[in-house]
Amino acid sequence: MKYLFVVQGDGRGHMTQALALAAMLRRNGHELVEVLLGHSISREVPAFFRDKIGTTVSVFETFSFVFDRRGRGVDVWRTAIHNLNPKALRRYRKSLRFIHERAQQSGADAIICFYEILMGFYRSYTGSSIPVYCIAHQFITEHPDFPHAKGFRPAFWGLRFATRVTMRGATRTLVLSFYPLPSVERKGLVVVPPLLRSEVLALESSQGDYLLGYMLNPGYEEEVRAWHEVHPEVPLRFFWDKKGVPKVWKVDDTLTLYGIDDEAFLHNMAACRAYVSTAGFESVCEALYLGKPLMLIPAHIEQEVNAADAQAYAACLVSRSFDLSRLLSQADKQTPVTETFRSWVGEAESRFLSALGLPQAH
Repeated sequence: MKYLFVVQGDGRGHMTQALALAAMLRRNGHELVEVLLGHSISREVPAFFRDKIGTTVSVFETFSFVFDRRGRGVDVWRTAIHNLNPKALRRYRKSLRFIHERAQQSGADAIICFYEILMGFYRSYTGSSIPVYCIAHQFITEHPDFPHAKGFRPAFWGLRFATRVTMRGATRTLVLSFYPLPSVERKGLVVVPPLLRSEVLALESSQGDYLLGYMLNPGYEEEVRAWHEVHPEVPLRFFWDKKGVPKVWKVDDTLTLYGIDDEAFLHNMAACRAYVSTAGFESVCEALYLGKPLMLIPAHIEQEVNAADAQAYAACLVSRSFDLSRLLSQADKQTPVTETFRSWVGEAESRFLSALGLPQAH
């Protein structure tokens, strides 16, 4: 089978999932013909993704979040204005035509969509009959047994609307989950384990003296620096996506800021004391797999859902700010779910191949 990937390019999570699935498909004799990456105005395409995906990466313009002026949370009104004005909608129609042209020219037998909302309009706009499979953790909000649907209104219903648009017309929707849930065939939902790459599975966890962090939004830098000034004795290593700064910025003896570098991130994850982030699903899964204490600071509704789910499953901390004192004081009280989680992750290949209707190579 020949596959075309369409990947939301905001953050690192969907891209690392695409890397893992590409390797899985190739192991089983299938081909990834091309990757189309939805590009945010505020992000650069990480070098690790271009270098490791093993095929051509083409970029198209898509919907994106616009953050508030402090660079922390999502500004709902600015996001709506940016994405829904007539000029933007014309650009998105152009992107749909581009996706369709690439699908036709590549000879793909199927498209796999990593939570790219434009794909919800793909079949109705292009008339294409190519099967589309959608993959993301966000689809868990459509599962009748999802236990965290209360307390998020109205933002939660906005997320559900976007999620329903994204999965519209899909042949099947693969729901990434921290834990097993029954599939819901009447909705086309198949629950599958997280997609972790072989690099993660091969890591050996150890406990260093530093806290590791990931800041999707550079606006959190102020909070981290303020805490660091009061607690300079605690080593901190933070990854972020900020343009115009050194790839490795050693601020002082105990604070280092890193540009997005996947190998360096995983190396530091394996040896950190504890991990703090804005609740991206993929890095939470990596931390759980490595048995790391967690504190999550969600910046928007998708991350709030991730954080609530992770807190219920693994008793991790959820906070409104980078108050790392909380993490230091409570990290040792978190009960690791490492073995249970690793067992679930170990079922990924057989479950994904089954969901895609593919036999497993022997």
